[in-house]
Amino acid sequence: MSKRSVALLATIIGSGVVFLDGTIVSLALPKISSDLHTGFSTLQWIADGYLLSLSSLILLGGSLGDIFGRKKVYLIGLSGFATVSLLCGLSVNGTMLIAMRILQGIFGALLVPGALAIINTNFPREERGAAIGKWSAWSGAFTAIGPLVGGYLIDAVSWRWIFLINVPLLILCGFLALAGVEESKDRRARRVDIPGAIIAALSLAGITYGLIEGPVNRWQMGSLLPLIGGALAAVLFLWYESRNKDPMVELGLFRSRNFSGSNIMTFAMYGALAGFMFSLVIYLQTKMGYSAIKAGVSLFPVTLLLLFFSSRVGRLSGKYGPRLFMTLGPLLAGAGMLSLLSFTPGAGYVTHLLPSVALFAVGLTLLVAPLTTTVMTSVDESSSGIASGINNAVSRVAGLVVIALLGLAGANSVFHFSLILCGSLALAAGIASYLIIQNPKKSLPKA
Repeated sequence: MSKRSVALLATIIGSGVVFLDGTIVSLALPKISSDLHTGFSTLQWIADGYLLSLSSLILLGGSLGDIFGRKKVYLIGLSGFATVSLLCGLSVNGTMLIAMRILQGIFGALLVPGALAIINTNFPREERGAAIGKWSAWSGAFTAIGPLVGGYLIDAVSWRWIFLINVPLLILCGFLALAGVEESKDRRARRVDIPGAIIAALSLAGITYGLIEGPVNRWQMGSLLPLIGGALAAVLFLWYESRNKDPMVELGLFRSRNFSGSNIMTFAMYGALAGFMFSLVIYLQTKMGYSAIKAGVSLFPVTLLLLFFSSRVGRLSGKYGPRLFMTLGPLLAGAGMLSLLSFTPGAGYVTHLLPSVALFAVGLTLLVAPLTTTVMTSVDESSSGIASGINNAVSRVAGLVVIALLGLAGANSVFHFSLILCGSLALAAGIASYLIIQNPKKSLPKA
């Protein structure tokens, strides 16, 4: 195995575990409640504390890698996440588990932007599309397969093992990173933008908290004030960064047409993806009579197509340019979502759900690797960490916004409302890509 392949595997395992922990814990909440004797509010914070700290600090995590070294910061994130995962599995009460979950999110904020930044700086430009395609595919596979494995561990062994299993995976990941990853950082002398980091964290924390808690307490002041405060902090952050001589986020990054366009598409498409998957899994179980495992297996075409074709799409995107893929992919994904408007109780899986899921999966496979590659190649390598942090923050906030909006339709209409909203967002993402994204100019051969 080549050194670059080892580095790629290290980024896949590290970020895959972080993505997995964002979804798998919800399956374990009933067992955790019974074992630790916790109330509903404690369970909410066991799930949300992780998301809150991860989303709040992801910009800082990307910036720290650019300044101090992407390999160094990634290894700190790995060791911290592994240690805290062990403590999650050994938690004696709900308060301890909440605290450890918040710490997990903090270390996860070092891992997620670091993974893509490492790919961007360890692979030559012509190989990045295929590498990011593999990363996207396997990260998606982690997310899809994880709940099935997690469900087995919860039922057959203990909920504690969904955290304990992280430890050997991350130890292996650490050895791979030490062996395969080349260190890189911004060559300019830079310092940590502490005021910018604090304002960004407060902004993302306020927005994340408000969107998490808003639907729960029916948008009372306890959720609206943090949401408004987070939005105001975002405006303050942009103002401060535009005047800072050494900013955490160089706003000049957004002068890149492809960087701005990719982030606009990320917001629309990842918001659509989060809302669609959230409502579909619930609808399958509550209205269509699917078990949790059957609902997970019914969406397996998405995982299979991502796993087997993402790297190939990444190579083709590198050869022909991303614009076609980033336009066609969202349009097909949106068509797949909207085609489920006729999916009602009594409809068969093979005749109704499978064709729509397959069309959605084809669209998703066409866009994921080109989108991520475009984000990372539209900025200088010295800014790859913060570029990844920005894109990840955009995708997470988008998911929170769309899921929060789904509550506006009422419980009985959520699924069909989500199909219209998310399908429309996907179509808009495709149109935005066609209008904004530009294929890189090919250099002429030398005479």
